[in-house]
Amino acid sequence: MMTRVPVTIMRGGTSKGVFFNYEDMPVNVAEWEEFLLDIMGSPNHMQIDGLGGANSLTSKIAIIKKSDIKDIDIDYTFAQVSINECFVDFKGNCGNISSAVGPYAIEKGLVAAQEPITKVRIFNTNTKKVIVAEVEVENGRVKTEGDCSIPGVPGTGSPIYLSFTRAEGAVTGKLFPTGNPIDIIQTPSGSIPISIIDVANPLVFVKAQDIGLIGSELPHDYSQEKLKELEEIRSVAAEMCQFANKEDATKKSPAVPKMTIIAPPMDYIDLTGIERKASDMDLVIRMMSMQRPHQALAITGAICATAGVFLKDTILSDIVTVNQEMVRLAHPAGIMQTKIDLLAGHISAIKVIRTARTILEGYVYTKKVTSFPTC
Repeated sequence: MMTRVPVTIMRGGTSKGVFFNYEDMPVNVAEWEEFLLDIMGSPNHMQIDGLGGANSLTSKIAIIKKSDIKDIDIDYTFAQVSINECFVDFKGNCGNISSAVGPYAIEKGLVAAQEPITKVRIFNTNTKKVIVAEVEVENGRVKTEGDCSIPGVPGTGSPIYLSFTRAEGAVTGKLFPTGNPIDIIQTPSGSIPISIIDVANPLVFVKAQDIGLIGSELPHDYSQEKLKELEEIRSVAAEMCQFANKEDATKKSPAVPKMTIIAPPMDYIDLTGIERKASDMDLVIRMMSMQRPHQALAITGAICATAGVFLKDTILSDIVTVNQEMVRLAHPAGIMQTKIDLLAGHISAIKVIRTARTILEGYVYTKKVTSFPTC
């Protein structure tokens, strides 16, 4: 017989995820991977027998519990469920999914609603870092309607402000996992400079011109040969981060480090058909998500890129000169702005604006796992 488990599906930013209360998860943590693969319908390229949407942006999990840590409200564990492999990656975090954690915690009564703004202090167990979410509340409930729009999401909603505090070394424990702002690696096309930076999530940055790209490519513009080349570079970086051998990185560490392509500001037409002007941006950025082109820009990617712009001697600081605390990142679906909070000349937090909402509440049925609290 199948077991039913309470579940909530939420959109957070440009991602969609399945949210579980920690208390409803299998008691045996060793069974979590099998459970999550089952409920998402993986491995299967369509995820036809589960809740997954056959896209890395919709194959995400958030596990939430009330925190026992002083001055922290919520513990949040993120899981990226592979679509085609029997693998769940718990190494990094997802900033977009993070934007739905505060609203989920308030709606589930894990955090008391305070009008007009409820601050939720979130401890991400993957990265051991704190995120502060500011959520609008009205009549004791999370406010979802508003005038805030974000590229990659239709319509508007109530703004959610996310502050990533002291996010350096989120996964590797080091700002520069290799110890160097720039490393030179060998590729089939020759030697190229890269910057591996770990802020909110580890990213490997390459200049578009160094790999035969313009930088303004849209997701459908990449050939299979180019995607293979990008994954080869990412796999080398994964080995440099000591996540996996480069031969095994696609299978054993598919989510981190995230492959990121950068270029100077330029005019281009985005996915929505809007003409973006070079004068409206500070950096052109393209990310890969689980070996596929990202349709927009990961929040943790935006955080890491913003930090990289302000750091000295990285390939980002070679391209960008920012004279203010706002950074404008041009991605396939539009332009995202991030804001730097400085303390004594150093970055204390990086803030982004997102929207989020609940899509479904109900039950999911699992065929394989039985060690639930109700069993």
